[in-house]
Amino acid sequence: MKKGQTGEGTVIKAEFPNKGIIYTEEGEKIVVKNAVPGQKLRFLISKKRKGKCEGRVLEVLEKSPLERKEAACVHFGSCGGCTYQNLDYKQQLALKEEQMKELLFPAVQQADTAWFEGIKPSPVQYGYRNKMEFSFGDEYKDGPLALGMHKRGSFYDIVTVSGCRIAGSDYNQILQASLAYFSERNVTYFKKNSHEGYLRHLLVRKAANTGEILIALVTTGQSCGTQPEDVLLEGFREALLRLKLDGKIVGILHTRNNSVADAVINEGTQILYGQDYFYEELLGMKFKITAFSFFQTNSLGAEVLYETVRDFIGNLEYGKESVVYDLYSGTGTIAQMMAPAAGKVIGVEIVDEAVRAARENAQLNGLQNCEFISGDVLKVLEDGMIKDRPDIIILDPPREGVHPKALRRILDFGVERIVYVSCKPTSLVRDLAVMQESGYRVERGCCADMFPGVYHVECVVLLSKLHTKQNIEVELEMREMDLTAAESKAAYEEIKDYVLEHMGLKVSSLYIAQVKEKCGIIERVNYNLPKSENSRHPKCPPEKEAAIREALEHFRMI
Repeated sequence: MKKGQTGEGTVIKAEFPNKGIIYTEEGEKIVVKNAVPGQKLRFLISKKRKGKCEGRVLEVLEKSPLERKEAACVHFGSCGGCTYQNLDYKQQLALKEEQMKELLFPAVQQADTAWFEGIKPSPVQYGYRNKMEFSFGDEYKDGPLALGMHKRGSFYDIVTVSGCRIAGSDYNQILQASLAYFSERNVTYFKKNSHEGYLRHLLVRKAANTGEILIALVTTGQSCGTQPEDVLLEGFREALLRLKLDGKIVGILHTRNNSVADAVINEGTQILYGQDYFYEELLGMKFKITAFSFFQTNSLGAEVLYETVRDFIGNLEYGKESVVYDLYSGTGTIAQMMAPAAGKVIGVEIVDEAVRAARENAQLNGLQNCEFISGDVLKVLEDGMIKDRPDIIILDPPREGVHPKALRRILDFGVERIVYVSCKPTSLVRDLAVMQESGYRVERGCCADMFPGVYHVECVVLLSKLHTKQNIEVELEMREMDLTAAESKAAYEEIKDYVLEHMGLKVSSLYIAQVKEKCGIIERVNYNLPKSENSRHPKCPPEKEAAIREALEHFRMI
């Protein structure tokens, strides 16, 4: 098929993330978003590149047998926030679990799949969100003011989601009251093209276990209309405080954002009422959360996730002598969950605000053995900012996963157990390949559904390695038997780093390959060979050969 052509077909399966697969009669594969297995669709080819076709759904000709008669949410289809509200929850879980199996099983080296323990459901299916970020706009060009989520497939149009199912009734009341207040006063919203207007976002956060609510109105610094801004904001505050909510409003904030980016950026915040934080409680611990700090959006689901992490780690072998690294620690939630069973827990996080919150929360919970360091994980590890070597490492990286250089540094510690928590399974798959090449084995893994109604899913994987003491014993035995450690391999980058650090020389991969060949170290494939047999390539100088040999001896490869 060609770009711009339309076609019809049945979705045979859904691949992560949210990709419906259709095959034409000619056997051509079409990928369409927002589709469910079993649906018969009419689609438009929107992109074709290198033989791969991407389509856009024009019409659902026949529903899937998996679908409900009516979607659970009245906004489903028009709102771009949810993808699976047309499925019963059991069907959602089954679909997500199957997608994860297809993604993870080929990435795990062992043939046995007993390590995979399935998917854990969210304790609540509806009203689970503890944070909603609503946008001001209009539902169509020059239409009346709207407040809600982006329309599916649109960068500009906003759907007023006053009946949203994944947010609770308090959120919907706050949304409707805010929209009515600003509509009555003809207050303008910020337009992405002209960069003119006042209203931008309404951020609402509510703790599931304490019921505390924090609200932040985000605006530009432009004119808000005929009323003075302080009068407008005072009226907004009073309108919210008159609401009869299940929870309790503890803070109302006004935040400036003059950036042209379509994102909530804090350029200064004023407290209109109460305080600029709220408290949430998880698994017997209390957490102070600010308007813009990261916290898992499903509080009850987070308890399931963190209990899974604790279960995977099990009993700490060294008890009160153990050191746990919590890398990409955010506000330190996982670190504090581990603290009672560990000697020391060290969290590393690049966002200063999150680190400050983590330190404050540790004090709030009476934890004296938590240390939180502000900085990039790679830089912190490279610069030796942590003096204590870890016994266990927990990774909970952002969506892009662990930076390759940081992952190499992490693996160099050779700890017995690593627990990897992933909010983007495709990034996990990429990192698993590197970790398994470094001698780690996947022991346990499962998914936790933190996002009912949405295709996203969290994954937790436990990887293990032989105990350090056992490794030392094996190496000594090999040396006593006068065997070379042929199976003990260092990566090319490790050899380069060693030579540069200890001998002050820069060496290429080609030079390393030449010296390895001289030493009788067999490579699977030497990708550093020239493309042509007649190509001339430099030979490794004697001083660099000596330096590389020293590095190979250091890594016990010769």
